[in-house]
Amino acid sequence: MSNQAINSDSILRQIKARLSLRAPQAESLNILDFLRKNLPLTKDADPAAALATIGGTYSAVTDFERDFPSLCFALATGVGKTRLMGAFISYLFMAGKSRHFFVLAPNTTIYEKLIGDFTPGNEKYVFKGIAEVALAAPVIITGETWDKSGLMLDSAERNNGMVVNIFNVDKINKDGGRIKKLHEYIGQSYFDYLAELPDLVLLMDEAHRYRGKAGWKAVGELHPILGLELTATPRSVGARGERFKNVIFDYSLGQAMADGFVKEPAVATRENFRADSVTEDMLQRIKLEDGIHCHEFVKAELEIYAQQTGRKRVHPFMLVVAQDTTHAEEVRQIIEADDFFGGRYKGRVIRVDSGTTAEDADEATARLLALEDSTDTDIVIHVNKLKEGWDVRNLYTIVPLKAFASEILTEQTLGRGLR
Repeated sequence: MSNQAINSDSILRQIKARLSLRAPQAESLNILDFLRKNLPLTKDADPAAALATIGGTYSAVTDFERDFPSLCFALATGVGKTRLMGAFISYLFMAGKSRHFFVLAPNTTIYEKLIGDFTPGNEKYVFKGIAEVALAAPVIITGETWDKSGLMLDSAERNNGMVVNIFNVDKINKDGGRIKKLHEYIGQSYFDYLAELPDLVLLMDEAHRYRGKAGWKAVGELHPILGLELTATPRSVGARGERFKNVIFDYSLGQAMADGFVKEPAVATRENFRADSVTEDMLQRIKLEDGIHCHEFVKAELEIYAQQTGRKRVHPFMLVVAQDTTHAEEVRQIIEADDFFGGRYKGRVIRVDSGTTAEDADEATARLLALEDSTDTDIVIHVNKLKEGWDVRNLYTIVPLKAFASEILTEQTLGRGLR
Protein backbone atom coordinates (compact mmCIF):
# COMPACT_ATOMS: atom_id res chain seq x y z
CA MET A 1 0.00 0.00 0.00
CA SER A 2 1.17 3.54 -0.61
CA ASN A 3 -0.26 4.79 2.67
CA GLN A 4 2.59 5.47 5.05
CA ALA A 5 1.88 3.61 8.27
CA ILE A 6 2.60 5.68 11.36
CA ASN A 7 3.50 4.33 14.78
CA SER A 8 0.76 1.88 15.82
CA ASP A 9 0.76 3.07 19.44
CA SER A 10 -0.02 6.58 18.20
CA ILE A 11 -2.78 5.21 15.96
CA LEU A 12 -4.32 3.33 18.86
CA ARG A 13 -4.28 6.39 21.10
CA GLN A 14 -5.84 8.59 18.41
CA ILE A 15 -8.66 6.20 17.57
CA LYS A 16 -9.49 5.43 21.19
CA ALA A 17 -9.65 9.13 22.03
CA ARG A 18 -11.48 10.37 18.93
CA LEU A 19 -14.12 7.63 19.01
CA SER A 20 -14.35 7.73 22.84
CA LEU A 21 -13.96 3.96 23.00
CA ARG A 22 -15.13 2.18 26.11
CA ALA A 23 -12.73 -0.20 27.88
CA PRO A 24 -13.97 -3.40 26.13
CA GLN A 25 -13.84 -1.67 22.74
CA ALA A 26 -10.34 -0.39 23.46
CA GLU A 27 -9.16 -3.86 24.50
CA SER A 28 -10.61 -5.31 21.29
CA LEU A 29 -8.62 -2.74 19.31
CA ASN A 30 -5.47 -3.73 21.20
CA ILE A 31 -6.08 -7.33 20.13
CA LEU A 32 -6.39 -6.27 16.49
CA ASP A 33 -3.04 -4.50 16.89
CA PHE A 34 -1.59 -7.81 18.15
CA LEU A 35 -3.02 -9.64 15.13
CA ARG A 36 -1.57 -7.14 12.66
CA LYS A 37 1.87 -7.34 14.25
CA ASN A 38 2.03 -11.13 14.63
CA LEU A 39 0.23 -12.55 11.60
CA PRO A 40 1.31 -12.19 7.94
CA LEU A 41 -2.30 -11.45 6.87
CA THR A 42 -1.80 -12.27 3.21
CA LYS A 43 -3.75 -14.36 0.71
CA ASP A 44 -1.20 -17.19 0.80
CA ALA A 45 -0.77 -17.26 4.61
CA ASP A 46 -1.02 -20.63 6.35
CA PRO A 47 -4.13 -20.67 8.60
CA ALA A 48 -2.66 -23.47 10.76
CA ALA A 49 0.46 -21.43 11.48
CA ALA A 50 -1.68 -18.38 12.27
CA LEU A 51 -3.82 -20.44 14.66
CA ALA A 52 -0.71 -21.69 16.48
CA THR A 53 0.57 -18.11 16.84
CA ILE A 54 -2.72 -16.85 18.25
CA GLY A 55 -3.23 -19.86 20.50
CA GLY A 56 0.04 -19.16 22.24
CA THR A 57 -1.42 -15.91 23.64
CA TYR A 58 -5.18 -16.47 23.43
CA SER A 59 -5.72 -20.10 24.43
CA ALA A 60 -9.52 -19.91 24.03
CA VAL A 61 -9.04 -19.77 20.25
CA THR A 62 -8.81 -23.39 19.13
CA ASP A 63 -10.20 -23.20 15.59
CA PHE A 64 -10.90 -20.39 13.10
CA GLU A 65 -13.94 -22.35 11.83
CA ARG A 66 -13.14 -20.86 8.42
CA ASP A 67 -10.52 -21.44 5.71
CA PHE A 68 -8.88 -18.14 6.67
CA PRO A 69 -7.94 -16.47 9.98
CA SER A 70 -11.21 -15.31 11.52
CA LEU A 71 -11.63 -14.13 15.11
CA CYS A 72 -14.79 -13.43 17.08
CA PHE A 73 -15.17 -10.42 19.36
CA ALA A 74 -18.13 -11.12 21.63
CA LEU A 75 -19.45 -7.86 23.08
CA ALA A 76 -22.73 -7.58 24.94
CA THR A 77 -25.63 -5.79 23.27
CA GLY A 78 -25.44 -2.07 24.00
CA VAL A 79 -21.66 -1.87 24.43
CA GLY A 80 -21.07 -0.66 20.87
CA LYS A 81 -20.22 -3.28 18.23
CA THR A 82 -20.84 -0.95 15.28
CA ARG A 83 -18.54 1.73 16.68
CA LEU A 84 -15.91 -0.96 17.24
CA MET A 85 -16.32 -1.93 13.59
CA GLY A 86 -15.49 1.66 12.65
CA ALA A 87 -12.46 1.57 14.96
CA PHE A 88 -11.23 -1.68 13.38
CA ILE A 89 -11.49 -0.27 9.86
CA SER A 90 -9.89 3.04 10.87
CA TYR A 91 -6.95 1.23 12.50
CA LEU A 92 -6.22 -1.09 9.58
CA PHE A 93 -6.44 1.81 7.13
CA MET A 94 -4.30 4.21 9.16
CA ALA A 95 -1.73 1.47 9.86
CA GLY A 96 -1.39 0.90 6.11
CA LYS A 97 -2.61 -2.70 6.25
CA SER A 98 -5.79 -2.48 4.20
CA ARG A 99 -7.89 -0.13 2.08
CA HIS A 100 -10.60 -2.61 1.12
CA PHE A 101 -13.26 -3.81 3.52
CA PHE A 102 -16.36 -5.96 3.19
CA VAL A 103 -19.03 -5.52 5.86
CA LEU A 104 -21.56 -8.34 5.90
CA ALA A 105 -25.05 -8.08 7.42
CA PRO A 106 -27.37 -11.05 7.98
CA ASN A 107 -30.65 -9.35 7.03
CA THR A 108 -32.21 -6.26 5.49
CA THR A 109 -32.82 -4.44 8.79
CA ILE A 110 -29.18 -4.62 9.89
CA TYR A 111 -27.97 -3.99 6.33
CA GLU A 112 -29.89 -0.72 6.07
CA LYS A 113 -28.80 0.32 9.57
CA LEU A 114 -25.13 -0.26 8.67
CA ILE A 115 -25.41 1.80 5.49
CA GLY A 116 -26.74 4.66 7.62
CA ASP A 117 -23.96 4.28 10.19
CA PHE A 118 -21.32 4.47 7.44
CA THR A 119 -22.89 7.56 5.85
CA PRO A 120 -21.24 10.94 6.72
CA GLY A 121 -23.59 13.22 8.63
CA ASN A 122 -25.40 10.36 10.33
CA GLU A 123 -25.71 10.80 14.10
CA LYS A 124 -23.97 7.46 14.64
CA TYR A 125 -21.36 7.85 11.87
CA VAL A 126 -18.66 5.29 12.62
CA PHE A 127 -15.71 7.47 11.49
CA LYS A 128 -16.75 10.65 13.29
CA GLY A 129 -13.62 12.53 14.36
CA ILE A 130 -11.14 10.40 12.37
CA ALA A 131 -9.57 13.04 10.10
CA GLU A 132 -7.39 10.54 8.23
CA VAL A 133 -10.48 8.66 7.09
CA ALA A 134 -12.42 11.83 6.23
CA LEU A 135 -9.57 13.15 4.07
CA ALA A 136 -9.43 9.84 2.21
CA ALA A 137 -13.12 10.30 1.29
CA PRO A 138 -14.11 6.65 1.83
CA VAL A 139 -16.13 5.12 -0.97
CA ILE A 140 -19.19 3.20 0.25
CA ILE A 141 -20.45 0.51 -2.13
CA THR A 142 -23.65 -1.37 -1.33
CA GLY A 143 -25.83 -4.14 -2.67
CA GLU A 144 -27.69 -1.50 -4.69
CA THR A 145 -24.70 0.44 -6.07
CA TRP A 146 -22.01 -2.15 -6.82
CA ASP A 147 -22.89 -2.39 -10.54
CA LYS A 148 -22.37 1.38 -10.88
CA SER A 149 -19.14 1.35 -8.93
CA GLY A 150 -16.57 1.65 -11.73
CA LEU A 151 -15.90 5.39 -11.49
CA MET A 152 -16.03 5.30 -7.68
CA LEU A 153 -13.42 2.54 -7.62
CA ASP A 154 -11.21 4.45 -10.06
CA SER A 155 -11.32 7.49 -7.79
CA ALA A 156 -10.47 5.43 -4.72
CA GLU A 157 -7.52 3.77 -6.47
CA ARG A 158 -6.12 7.10 -7.69
CA ASN A 159 -6.33 8.62 -4.23
CA ASN A 160 -5.30 5.50 -2.31
CA GLY A 161 -8.65 5.87 -0.59
CA MET A 162 -10.69 3.50 1.49
CA VAL A 163 -13.43 1.34 -0.02
CA VAL A 164 -16.11 -0.13 2.25
CA ASN A 165 -18.50 -2.65 0.72
CA ILE A 166 -21.72 -3.24 2.66
CA PHE A 167 -23.84 -6.24 1.68
CA ASN A 168 -26.21 -8.71 3.21
CA VAL A 169 -26.10 -12.43 2.44
CA ASP A 170 -29.10 -12.30 0.10
CA LYS A 171 -27.38 -9.68 -2.07
CA ILE A 172 -24.69 -12.28 -2.77
CA ASN A 173 -26.58 -15.56 -2.94
CA LYS A 174 -29.85 -14.28 -4.40
CA ASP A 175 -30.78 -11.25 -6.49
CA GLY A 176 -30.29 -13.47 -9.55
CA GLY A 177 -26.62 -13.95 -8.69
CA ARG A 178 -25.87 -10.72 -10.57
CA ILE A 179 -22.83 -9.89 -8.46
CA LYS A 180 -21.16 -13.05 -9.79
CA LYS A 181 -21.78 -12.16 -13.44
CA LEU A 182 -19.50 -10.19 -15.75
CA HIS A 183 -19.17 -6.48 -14.92
CA GLU A 184 -18.18 -4.84 -18.21
CA TYR A 185 -16.41 -1.85 -16.66
CA ILE A 186 -13.99 -3.92 -14.56
CA GLY A 187 -13.75 -6.87 -16.97
CA GLN A 188 -14.84 -9.54 -14.49
CA SER A 189 -17.61 -10.16 -12.01
CA TYR A 190 -17.68 -7.82 -9.04
CA PHE A 191 -17.55 -10.83 -6.71
CA ASP A 192 -14.38 -12.11 -8.39
CA TYR A 193 -12.89 -8.62 -8.20
CA LEU A 194 -13.48 -8.60 -4.45
CA ALA A 195 -12.14 -12.12 -3.97
CA GLU A 196 -8.89 -11.21 -5.77
CA LEU A 197 -8.14 -8.09 -3.72
CA PRO A 198 -4.84 -8.68 -1.87
CA ASP A 199 -5.93 -6.77 1.26
CA LEU A 200 -9.66 -7.51 1.65
CA VAL A 201 -10.77 -7.63 5.30
CA LEU A 202 -14.16 -9.11 6.10
CA LEU A 203 -16.26 -7.82 9.01
CA MET A 204 -19.28 -9.89 10.02
CA ASP A 205 -22.01 -8.20 12.05
CA GLU A 206 -24.15 -10.57 14.15
CA ALA A 207 -21.62 -13.30 13.41
CA HIS A 208 -23.75 -16.10 14.86
CA ARG A 209 -25.86 -15.85 11.71
CA TYR A 210 -23.12 -17.08 9.34
CA ARG A 211 -22.85 -20.71 10.44
CA GLY A 212 -25.58 -21.82 8.03
CA LYS A 213 -24.69 -23.20 4.60
CA ALA A 214 -25.62 -20.09 2.59
CA GLY A 215 -23.81 -17.67 4.88
CA TRP A 216 -20.81 -19.96 5.24
CA LYS A 217 -20.42 -20.32 1.46
CA ALA A 218 -20.77 -16.57 0.84
CA VAL A 219 -18.11 -15.79 3.43
CA GLY A 220 -15.60 -18.43 2.34
CA GLU A 221 -15.57 -17.61 -1.35
CA LEU A 222 -14.44 -14.02 -0.71
CA HIS A 223 -11.00 -15.28 0.45
CA PRO A 224 -10.27 -12.34 2.79
CA ILE A 225 -6.93 -11.95 4.54
CA LEU A 226 -8.72 -11.61 7.88
CA GLY A 227 -12.21 -12.07 9.28
CA LEU A 228 -13.44 -9.99 12.20
CA GLU A 229 -16.66 -11.34 13.68
CA LEU A 230 -18.86 -9.35 16.06
CA THR A 231 -21.75 -10.70 18.08
CA ALA A 232 -23.28 -10.54 21.55
CA THR A 233 -24.05 -14.27 21.46
CA PRO A 234 -21.04 -16.34 20.29
CA ARG A 235 -22.99 -19.56 19.90
CA SER A 236 -24.60 -21.29 16.95
CA VAL A 237 -28.32 -20.66 16.59
CA GLY A 238 -30.72 -23.19 18.14
CA ALA A 239 -31.73 -24.69 21.47
CA ARG A 240 -28.42 -26.58 21.65
CA GLY A 241 -26.21 -23.89 20.24
CA GLU A 242 -22.49 -24.62 20.55
CA ARG A 243 -20.01 -21.96 21.58
CA PHE A 244 -17.69 -20.64 18.87
CA LYS A 245 -14.12 -21.89 18.95
CA ASN A 246 -12.63 -18.64 17.64
CA VAL A 247 -13.67 -16.21 20.42
CA ILE A 248 -10.64 -14.06 21.12
CA PHE A 249 -12.42 -11.53 23.35
CA ASP A 250 -15.55 -12.04 25.42
CA TYR A 251 -17.37 -9.27 27.28
CA SER A 252 -20.64 -10.57 28.66
CA LEU A 253 -23.94 -8.86 29.40
CA GLY A 254 -23.27 -9.37 33.11
CA GLN A 255 -19.96 -7.52 32.84
CA ALA A 256 -21.62 -4.71 30.89
CA MET A 257 -24.24 -4.30 33.61
CA ALA A 258 -21.58 -4.38 36.37
CA ASP A 259 -19.53 -1.72 34.56
CA GLY A 260 -22.55 0.51 34.03
CA PHE A 261 -22.58 0.41 30.22
CA VAL A 262 -26.18 -0.87 30.09
CA LYS A 263 -29.21 -0.66 32.36
CA GLU A 264 -29.67 -3.22 35.14
CA PRO A 265 -32.89 -5.24 34.72
CA ALA A 266 -35.39 -5.91 37.49
CA VAL A 267 -38.08 -8.58 37.50
CA ALA A 268 -41.57 -7.45 38.53
CA THR A 269 -43.44 -10.01 40.65
CA ARG A 270 -46.56 -10.21 42.82
CA GLU A 271 -46.16 -11.21 46.45
CA ASN A 272 -47.49 -14.71 47.27
CA PHE A 273 -48.87 -15.11 43.76
CA ARG A 274 -49.28 -18.63 42.35
CA ALA A 275 -49.52 -18.91 38.57
CA ASP A 276 -51.34 -22.24 38.83
CA SER A 277 -54.22 -20.54 40.67
CA VAL A 278 -55.50 -18.87 37.50
CA THR A 279 -56.24 -19.88 33.91
CA GLU A 280 -53.77 -19.28 31.09
CA ASP A 281 -55.91 -16.44 29.71
CA MET A 282 -56.14 -14.79 33.12
CA LEU A 283 -52.38 -15.17 33.66
CA GLN A 284 -51.70 -13.51 30.31
CA ARG A 285 -53.96 -10.57 31.16
CA ILE A 286 -52.32 -10.20 34.58
CA LYS A 287 -48.88 -10.07 32.92
CA LEU A 288 -50.05 -7.44 30.46
CA GLU A 289 -51.69 -5.36 33.19
CA ASP A 290 -48.61 -5.56 35.42
CA GLY A 291 -46.48 -4.58 32.44
CA ILE A 292 -48.67 -1.55 31.83
CA HIS A 293 -48.41 -0.50 35.48
CA CYS A 294 -44.59 -0.69 35.24
CA HIS A 295 -44.67 1.20 31.95
CA GLU A 296 -46.83 4.01 33.32
CA PHE A 297 -44.68 4.27 36.46
CA VAL A 298 -41.55 4.66 34.34
CA LYS A 299 -43.29 7.21 32.13
CA ALA A 300 -44.21 9.32 35.17
CA GLU A 301 -40.69 9.09 36.62
CA LEU A 302 -39.11 10.14 33.32
CA GLU A 303 -41.51 13.08 33.08
CA ILE A 304 -40.55 14.24 36.58
CA TYR A 305 -36.86 13.80 35.80
CA ALA A 306 -37.17 15.91 32.64
CA GLN A 307 -38.97 18.68 34.52
CA GLN A 308 -36.45 18.73 37.37
CA THR A 309 -33.30 18.65 35.21
CA GLY A 310 -34.44 20.51 32.10
CA ARG A 311 -33.30 17.57 29.96
CA LYS A 312 -35.18 16.21 26.96
CA ARG A 313 -38.25 14.19 27.89
CA VAL A 314 -37.87 10.48 27.12
CA HIS A 315 -41.00 8.62 25.99
CA PRO A 316 -40.71 4.96 27.06
CA PHE A 317 -42.40 2.01 25.40
CA MET A 318 -43.18 -1.59 26.35
CA LEU A 319 -42.15 -4.68 24.34
CA VAL A 320 -44.47 -7.71 24.35
CA VAL A 321 -43.09 -11.03 23.08
CA ALA A 322 -45.87 -13.15 21.55
CA GLN A 323 -45.92 -16.87 20.78
CA ASP A 324 -46.82 -16.68 17.08
CA THR A 325 -48.53 -14.38 14.59
CA THR A 326 -52.04 -15.47 15.61
CA HIS A 327 -51.23 -14.87 19.26
CA ALA A 328 -49.70 -11.47 18.42
CA GLU A 329 -52.98 -10.33 16.86
CA GLU A 330 -54.96 -11.64 19.83
CA VAL A 331 -52.72 -9.70 22.21
CA ARG A 332 -53.10 -6.54 20.13
CA GLN A 333 -56.88 -6.82 20.27
CA ILE A 334 -56.77 -7.29 24.06
CA ILE A 335 -54.57 -4.23 24.57
CA GLU A 336 -56.62 -2.00 22.27
CA ALA A 337 -59.99 -3.11 23.67
CA ASP A 338 -62.24 -0.66 25.52
CA ASP A 339 -62.15 -2.80 28.68
CA PHE A 340 -58.34 -2.70 28.88
CA PHE A 341 -57.44 0.45 30.84
CA GLY A 342 -60.47 2.19 29.34
CA GLY A 343 -59.22 1.85 25.76
CA ARG A 344 -56.27 4.13 26.52
CA TYR A 345 -53.92 2.23 24.19
CA LYS A 346 -56.12 2.06 21.10
CA GLY A 347 -53.96 3.07 18.11
CA ARG A 348 -50.82 3.16 20.25
CA VAL A 349 -49.67 -0.40 19.48
CA ILE A 350 -47.26 -1.66 16.79
CA ARG A 351 -47.40 -5.32 15.78
CA VAL A 352 -44.27 -6.58 14.01
CA ASP A 353 -44.16 -10.14 12.71
CA SER A 354 -44.25 -12.15 9.49
CA GLY A 355 -48.06 -12.09 9.49
CA THR A 356 -48.41 -8.36 8.95
CA THR A 357 -49.35 -7.15 5.46
CA ALA A 358 -46.82 -5.24 3.37
CA GLU A 359 -48.71 -1.99 3.94
CA ASP A 360 -48.98 -2.57 7.70
CA ALA A 361 -45.32 -3.63 7.82
CA ASP A 362 -44.23 -0.38 6.15
CA GLU A 363 -46.24 1.65 8.65
CA ALA A 364 -44.87 -0.41 11.55
CA THR A 365 -41.31 0.03 10.30
CA ALA A 366 -41.74 3.80 10.06
CA ARG A 367 -43.12 3.92 13.59
CA LEU A 368 -40.31 1.67 14.87
CA LEU A 369 -37.68 3.96 13.39
CA ALA A 370 -39.36 6.95 15.06
CA LEU A 371 -39.71 5.31 18.48
CA GLU A 372 -36.92 7.28 20.16
CA ASP A 373 -38.38 10.63 19.13
CA SER A 374 -42.11 10.01 18.75
CA THR A 375 -44.76 9.82 21.48
CA ASP A 376 -47.30 8.01 19.27
CA THR A 377 -46.42 4.46 20.39
CA ASP A 378 -46.61 2.85 23.83
CA ILE A 379 -46.45 -0.86 23.03
CA VAL A 380 -44.62 -3.03 20.46
CA ILE A 381 -45.73 -6.65 19.98
CA HIS A 382 -43.33 -8.95 18.15
CA VAL A 383 -42.63 -12.59 17.34
CA ASN A 384 -38.87 -13.12 17.00
CA LYS A 385 -38.62 -10.11 14.68
CA LEU A 386 -36.62 -7.70 16.81
CA LYS A 387 -33.87 -9.94 18.15
CA GLU A 388 -30.91 -8.03 16.75
CA GLY A 389 -29.85 -4.94 14.85
CA TRP A 390 -32.59 -2.79 16.37
CA ASP A 391 -31.05 -0.08 18.52
CA VAL A 392 -33.31 1.94 20.78
CA ARG A 393 -32.64 3.44 24.19
CA ASN A 394 -36.18 4.04 25.44
CA LEU A 395 -37.35 0.46 25.98
CA TYR A 396 -37.93 0.00 29.72
CA THR A 397 -40.47 -2.82 30.07
CA ILE A 398 -40.50 -6.29 28.49
CA VAL A 399 -43.45 -8.67 28.85
CA PRO A 400 -42.59 -12.21 27.63
CA LEU A 401 -45.71 -14.21 26.83
CA LYS A 402 -43.72 -17.17 25.50
CA ALA A 403 -40.89 -19.35 26.76
CA PHE A 404 -37.63 -18.61 24.94
CA ALA A 405 -36.31 -21.56 22.95
CA SER A 406 -32.63 -20.79 23.45
CA GLU A 407 -30.13 -18.83 25.51
CA ILE A 408 -29.34 -16.72 22.43
CA LEU A 409 -32.98 -15.61 22.05
CA THR A 410 -33.22 -14.81 25.78
CA GLU A 411 -30.12 -12.62 25.72
CA GLN A 412 -31.06 -10.92 22.45
CA THR A 413 -34.54 -10.01 23.68
CA LEU A 414 -33.28 -8.84 27.06
CA GLY A 415 -30.58 -6.84 25.32
CA ARG A 416 -33.20 -4.76 23.48
CA GLY A 417 -34.11 -3.09 26.79
CA LEU A 418 -30.70 -2.62 28.40
CA ARG A 419 -29.20 0.16 26.26
